[in-house]
Amino acid sequence: MRTAAFRLMLAVTVLGFGGHALLLPVLPLWVSRAGSGEFGAGATTGVFMLTTVLTQLAVPWLLRVLGYRAVFASGLVLLAAPTPLVLGTAELGPVLALNAVRGIGFGLITVAGSALVAELVPPAEHGRASSRYGLAIGIPGLALLPLGVATVDALGFTGVFWTATASPLLAALLVPFLRATSPTPRRHASDPGVEELARSEAGVDRVPPDPVAGRRAFVLAGLGPMAAMLAGSVAQGGLTTFLPLVAPGAGVAVPVALFALALGGVLGRGVAGPLVDRRGPGRLLLPGGVLSALGMGVELLAVGLSPWLLVPGALAVGLGFGLVQNDSLVALFAAAGPARYGAASAAWNIGFDAGTGAGASGLGAIAQPFGFRAAFGVAALLLLATTPLTRRRSSPTP
Repeated sequence: MRTAAFRLMLAVTVLGFGGHALLLPVLPLWVSRAGSGEFGAGATTGVFMLTTVLTQLAVPWLLRVLGYRAVFASGLVLLAAPTPLVLGTAELGPVLALNAVRGIGFGLITVAGSALVAELVPPAEHGRASSRYGLAIGIPGLALLPLGVATVDALGFTGVFWTATASPLLAALLVPFLRATSPTPRRHASDPGVEELARSEAGVDRVPPDPVAGRRAFVLAGLGPMAAMLAGSVAQGGLTTFLPLVAPGAGVAVPVALFALALGGVLGRGVAGPLVDRRGPGRLLLPGGVLSALGMGVELLAVGLSPWLLVPGALAVGLGFGLVQNDSLVALFAAAGPARYGAASAAWNIGFDAGTGAGASGLGAIAQPFGFRAAFGVAALLLLATTPLTRRRSSPTP
């Protein structure tokens, strides 16, 4: 983690995800003020996330064909290049099309970025490296998401859009200096000690006899981390979407609760890193899920009572999900082995994004007829229901 390559990776991550975070609340405002209303505002994010998830499915193959640097740099360019074109139109159709292209770029950088973390550092440091990578993503979001709309008043839409363009493009210029160029170490079977080294890196006594067995072992070992990740992202996605609607006249309580949710995630990932490296992956999934479930229980009790009760509940959900995010990513890397870091990264990112979307839509479908208490209660039960799966220990596969 002290190498120049890893530090450069963190700088590229801050620039790339910072540009994304700055624009995330501003683009819906852009189309809404042009007359597209709430539906248009929501559609900008929905289309973006749809193309992100669809792209993530193909990224492991692209990593094998093109290598990390080409995929990562292409994603940053696709995330940035359409942004200034939005200034030419506020009509919903063209904006959605341009944001769909940006979603493709985001899908590329999310998978390639987290896979690069595993490639640039040895497995013994994956916990702390993933934690620092999470901080590089989370801290810009923590600062820029609340400031995005306020920045429009200071810089105007033009200034915000060009800033969101320049930041990922600058990151793309730095990508060629990253050391890793392919998703697997470039060794040949005839090299002395290669088989023993591969076994040592994977942490197993023998290599599975065929790729199908390796994939099956990866799926089984990754079941617990993926279940915890999906349940946590459903809870967080639901809170992010519906906290402003739970207490619409609460003044500053709701913004503080949203900030506490994001802050909890950053703190949780920071705490998880060294713990995962010391104790091994998979051990924080259970306490993280239970802590998030308790937080959703507090949110359930807060509905109709003091809106300030939303703040500690949101903080607990964020802390628990931060623990799960970091631990589940490292557990998937351990289950996949070096040859499948791209697949592990894709599975983790798809779980995060798909769960966030499901939390917004699924909990909304429950809240409309039955109320927010029912929706938050379902999220808490889902978190608790996945805890038996988190007892499964991840076993590496090559």
